[in-house]
Amino acid sequence: MTSTQGSLVPSRLSRRGVLASFAAAGTGALAFGGAQPVAAASVASPAPGAMQLFTASDLNFNALFALGGSGRHGGEVGEVLTAVNAINASGASYQTFTDTFHALGDRLAQQADSAAADGLAQSRRWLSLRAAQYYAQALFFVLGTSGHAQEEAVYRKGRSCWDTFASLCEPAAVRATVPWGGGRMPVWFFRPDSSERPRPTVILTNGSDGQNIDMWSYGVPAALERGWNALVYDGPGQGQLLFVDGIPFSSRWESVVSPLVDWLYRRPDVARSRIALTGMSMGGSLAPRAAAFEHRLAALVAMPGCLSPWDAFPADIRGIVSDNKAKTNQIWNKDIVPHLSAVDRFTFQKRLECFSPAAMRAARAGRLLTDFWTPAQAVIALDITAVAARITAPTLVLDYDDEQFYAGQPSRLYDLLRAPKDYVRLTAAEGAQLHCSPMAPQRHCEVVFDWLEQVLDRPRR
Repeated sequence: MTSTQGSLVPSRLSRRGVLASFAAAGTGALAFGGAQPVAAASVASPAPGAMQLFTASDLNFNALFALGGSGRHGGEVGEVLTAVNAINASGASYQTFTDTFHALGDRLAQQADSAAADGLAQSRRWLSLRAAQYYAQALFFVLGTSGHAQEEAVYRKGRSCWDTFASLCEPAAVRATVPWGGGRMPVWFFRPDSSERPRPTVILTNGSDGQNIDMWSYGVPAALERGWNALVYDGPGQGQLLFVDGIPFSSRWESVVSPLVDWLYRRPDVARSRIALTGMSMGGSLAPRAAAFEHRLAALVAMPGCLSPWDAFPADIRGIVSDNKAKTNQIWNKDIVPHLSAVDRFTFQKRLECFSPAAMRAARAGRLLTDFWTPAQAVIALDITAVAARITAPTLVLDYDDEQFYAGQPSRLYDLLRAPKDYVRLTAAEGAQLHCSPMAPQRHCEVVFDWLEQVLDRPRR
């Protein structure tokens, strides 16, 4: 990866990769320079063949998910491109991007309310889903704007639209909560019909900064079309548990997935021997960690495979972290933070908030936390290298042309697996390049669910 001169930010700011966006210029040495304007976003050309909506690569990558989601009603091409044109005309920045998509979400939410008043349930359903997408777009960059304190409020708007959408599905998604630690995880259980016939079920695991709308684009319809169930959930560090409850990520993801499997086991419409688990983005580390200890799973998909989010940090950033907390934080506060550009500050605020409640509080107040050592330890603890060989479920590992954040890690995970395994690389030739194939979620689902169909229909010993 290359970076903007004088910035720690790489050519593509990850939407989902955890702290993978702090690449150094050129050879990997940290490069400090003059601060960029608060309105500025990182600038670089997209990968060859990727659609360029913005010259700023972070804005471009994020918006591609809204465009790609249009194939499953999770966006509208005309709405997205009109918003893009408005943002570019105003001067593309975190502020204009957030404001424009937030206003679009508001408009569609109001249209959904009008449809409800007129008894138009189907229009209300899809308007609500698209509104959830546009609020998710605004949510990602809100910490980089003057409205940083409104992060929870923006999340709640998107969540309300998602809940409305889920309640209008046919049949309505089952909403429940599942215990985890001292709290409860919200779940949405989608079914192809309301019969109690046991069916294969896919547990869809999000990454570090995705929203429920992404699990719709990357799995729910594909499961329903095959006559399967799909379970969407917010784990620690995600969705409600992060933005409302302030609960950061857990390195023991089996403690998250096992209660979900317990909950599914109690349902008569779930075939117990045909439960699969997928993990998107950083979920490509979380889901394999869970499968290493939860052996009731019939199949696993890592999208992409990720052994260590910490390894995605540049060596110079990793190099400031030692066993000495005080020394690490001294270097952080004296040698790094004062030299960060506005873009870099946002990047750290965004990437650290899901690992540290203190980081979230600081970010919402427009500051960077002073204790870098603590969230760094949480990221380090996500390494699954030592447990990957314990996975027993058949596993599909995905990789992508031009993977920006976990390059090389999918093949390393594949090599460590001792279970039956397959490796598939999604390519630029099919428009499915870049982390998580933002331009091609339908092709992505074809690959994943065709593989799952073969595995789940295979007789088990």
